[in-house]
Amino acid sequence: MVPDPPDDLHEWISFEDPDEHRTWVFDATYLRSNYTCIYGCGCKGILDEPAPELQLGCCSHGAHFVDDDDVAALRRHAERLTPEQWQFHRTGHGTSGYLAEGDPDDDGNPVTVTRLVDDACIFLNRVGFEGGVGCALHIAALDAGERPMDWKPQVCWQVPIRLEHSTDESGHVTSRVREWKRRDWGEGGEEFGWWCTEEPDAFVGTQPLYVSARDDLVELVGEHVYDRMARLLERPGWTPLPHPAVRR
Repeated sequence: MVPDPPDDLHEWISFEDPDEHRTWVFDATYLRSNYTCIYGCGCKGILDEPAPELQLGCCSHGAHFVDDDDVAALRRHAERLTPEQWQFHRTGHGTSGYLAEGDPDDDGNPVTVTRLVDDACIFLNRVGFEGGVGCALHIAALDAGERPMDWKPQVCWQVPIRLEHSTDESGHVTSRVREWKRRDWGEGGEEFGWWCTEEPDAFVGTQPLYVSARDDLVELVGEHVYDRMARLLERPGWTPLPHPAVRR
């Protein structure tokens, strides 16, 4: 009798990129799964208790920025938002603005985040807003015929895909693409009443994630790396391991 796999067993693929002196590692189980964001379609948010009726998604915390360019991009696009697209337009352009200082990072450096209003990101339109519930930046980007990922802070379009890098003593870089887990939110992640990559509710997409999230992945790793990854994920004769969320 074959024993059941461990609860959180994943299969991984990897390959070398000699042009960059880098090893790429991909969570094949997650990327081959039919995970899809279900914001507005049953997402229970990341509060202490599930609250799908609030439609807060991952926006209960201010968005953290990766660098100054990330902040500058948000500023450029926030200026394009209209009161019809952004519920908190007047508040965001008030004296307190739409940015705030979050908890310092591990090195004690100041961290810039989007400001919270009524216990969620200032850019999140709430249920009942005539211009539409959800991220005002996302709504405005679609209205302009542009990509929402170009308007949002980087973390907002990447989650729940995570790219992380490590460098060994010889300077060789290993880059991993995997699912975002509770631990990636810090100590508060364990207090969430629900987290999407752990629940079968979110594994209802019509395509594998690496297909449905192609634009996001290409933005993260580049087109030539994506294409090589996709060929490996599509290789014949391989039966992928189902994701733990649908295997339990």
